[in-house]
Amino acid sequence: MAERRSAQIPADAANTLEHLLAVRASYRAFTPEPVPEDTIRRIVQTAQLTASWCNSQSWQVAITRGAGTERLRDALYTTASAGVTEDTDIPFPREYRGVHLDRRRESGFQLYNALGIERGDRARQHEQVLENLKFFGAPHVAIIHSDEALGPYGAVDCGGYVANFLTAAAAHGVGTVAQAALAMYPSVLRRELGLDPDRTVVCGISFGFPRVEHLSNSYRTTRAPIDDVVDWIDN
Repeated sequence: MAERRSAQIPADAANTLEHLLAVRASYRAFTPEPVPEDTIRRIVQTAQLTASWCNSQSWQVAITRGAGTERLRDALYTTASAGVTEDTDIPFPREYRGVHLDRRRESGFQLYNALGIERGDRARQHEQVLENLKFFGAPHVAIIHSDEALGPYGAVDCGGYVANFLTAAAAHGVGTVAQAALAMYPSVLRRELGLDPDRTVVCGISFGFPRVEHLSNSYRTTRAPIDDVVDWIDN
C-alpha cells in the first residue's frame, strides 16, 4: 500500500510544496479585480481535502463577491469606526509572553516601518488597524465558521482548512491574509451573512490579486529555526 501511494506522488512534490509555503505571504493591499469563479472553486476544492477529526470537516465557509463584499465591508468598517466592541466567539490569547511576544512585536514593527508609521503614532496605527475591516481593498473575503458543539476541535479543524486555503490560493497566484480581526464582530457577521446563533466564527480570509508594489507588501516575516521549536526525544 505504501509503495502504491508513493508512486502516485510526483517526484518534485516536496520541492513544490516547500516553494509554495515559502513564497506565500500575508498581503495587506489588493487590486479591485475579482478572482475568476473557477479559480475560487479550485482553491476551495483543494482546501476541502483538509484532514479533520473523525473526518467531521468542521468548517463552513461564506465567500463574498461583488455587492456582497461591499455590503459586508461597509457594515464592519462602520461598526469598528464607531468604537463598538464585542466578545469574540473564540477568546483571544490571554497574553503574549516570551518569544511569542517578541515575534508578535517584530511582525508589527515590520508593518509599521514599511508604512512609515512612527512608534507612538496611535492615530495612524488605529487607521491601519481599521484597514482590516476594509479587507485591505480585497474583492473577496471568506468567513470561516464552525458548529459551536464541536468546541476547540472544530476550531483546530478550521485552522487546518485556513492553512490549506492560503497555500492553494498561492498556487493559483491569488494573494491572501488570514484575519482574526474580522472575528471581533460576530453579531455583524451573523446578521450580514445569515449565520445561525450556534455558529462559532473562527476567522476571515481576505483574498484577491495583491498590489505587490504597495509598501505594506514589501516585507516578509521570519521563521524560527526548527531546533528552536522541536524537542527531539530519543529515549
